[in-house]
Amino acid sequence: MSKSGQWHFFFAKGSVCIMKVKMILPSLEEAKSPFWRPIKYSLFPPLGLATLAGYFLPEDEVELVDQHVEKLTLDDNPDLVCMQVYVTNAYRAYQIADSYRSRGVYVAMGGLHVTSLPQEALLHADTVILGPGEEAFPRFIDDFRKKRPERCYTARERSLENIPPVRRDLIKRSKYFVPNSLVVSRGCPHHCDFCYKNAFYGSGKSFYTCRVDSALREIDSLPGRHLYFLDDHLLGNRQFARELFEGMKGMKRVFQGAATVASILDGDLIEHAADAGLRSIFVGFETFSPENLAQSNKAQNLSRDYAAAVRRLHDLGIMINGSFVFGLDDDDKDTFSRTVDWAVENAITTATFHVLTPYPGTRLFSKMEKEGRIRSYDWSRYDTRHAVYQPARLSQKELEDGYKKAYRDFYSWKNIFASCSHDKSLSSKLSHFAYTGGWKKLEPFWNMLIKAGLLNKMLPALEFLLSHTK
Repeated sequence: MSKSGQWHFFFAKGSVCIMKVKMILPSLEEAKSPFWRPIKYSLFPPLGLATLAGYFLPEDEVELVDQHVEKLTLDDNPDLVCMQVYVTNAYRAYQIADSYRSRGVYVAMGGLHVTSLPQEALLHADTVILGPGEEAFPRFIDDFRKKRPERCYTARERSLENIPPVRRDLIKRSKYFVPNSLVVSRGCPHHCDFCYKNAFYGSGKSFYTCRVDSALREIDSLPGRHLYFLDDHLLGNRQFARELFEGMKGMKRVFQGAATVASILDGDLIEHAADAGLRSIFVGFETFSPENLAQSNKAQNLSRDYAAAVRRLHDLGIMINGSFVFGLDDDDKDTFSRTVDWAVENAITTATFHVLTPYPGTRLFSKMEKEGRIRSYDWSRYDTRHAVYQPARLSQKELEDGYKKAYRDFYSWKNIFASCSHDKSLSSKLSHFAYTGGWKKLEPFWNMLIKAGLLNKMLPALEFLLSHTK
């Protein structure tokens, strides 16, 4: 029952209740900040919501709205509103929920932040879904049709064996640069203390995959050549990944994904990925300090030769998006320049820097709260750009300033040219320059394309670039 005490409900067709559903991804609270980059939030469609939409009946009227790329209207009256909530869009999600509930519309919420702080979310939602939704969400939908939904649903089983196809018909492909995103696994086999998603999967099964044949069918159904695997660790299950890459050979795809340093160095799986079309990979280097790695429970990076992993990827013609975290307890004022220098010298194509963020629900948050180091509970600041805690060897201002300077320095024209100079072949130098410069130096161009609704027209250029990295 909604806040108003009345069911704003659907009509029956035969013995089945048919309903009108609105699924919403609220935009980040940072939309008006100087950090806001329209291109960053126009990359991928809301795949999680499109996946859950598959559990509704074909007769249901389902709308999917991504507030990052389209206007959200709040004057309609759906039977059910479902929202995906993470920490930096939580306040906006709550505002949207309160607006709908004030008019008797039933609101369900799920996602990372809801799972971390369910009691907070329940102040604004009629029902919350905790943890991964592939088992809990259809239970909620079934109870909702029967007019007996519970306040809270928690995942009891975790499997991707029998999930319905993603409702890609609900995705407005033209609004995204890389609409062919997909996820073939859930979670991660590792348990880093600062990881938001580690808390989301909790103590149950934290990493599992779909069937290889299901993944290949989905890939085969997607138009064009480019794919982006949004999995946290595409190489996390070696047998699955090997069979997936074997099945992709001959499909003439080019794709991007994420993996760990260990999975790149161990065995020959990364060679199989390259043969299948992997051309760009997100790698979590995070820190060069063994003390920081041990503190963060990131044992998979301990005693690993980062430079060797980079060389292996470069030899295979794979571009690298390196991830680095600032503000761990062993970091000092020189950490920022050392990190940038290493990334430039090792020809990292793009770098993603983060201020360490103790997300609620993580072991890191619990530890820092016990130590009295949390300085802000404003969730809109938990964006990996603000220091919301007291660092051990830096001031909050020094951490934030160092983070900003690292971005400026790495993406300076001087360092872009210097980084490209370390590539071995002319084609790799040109691809590196185009990819790095295009990502950070063409902001007005991207904004113009987004406003004109032409962003997706640039996808062939990305496919061409990725096809010529070797």
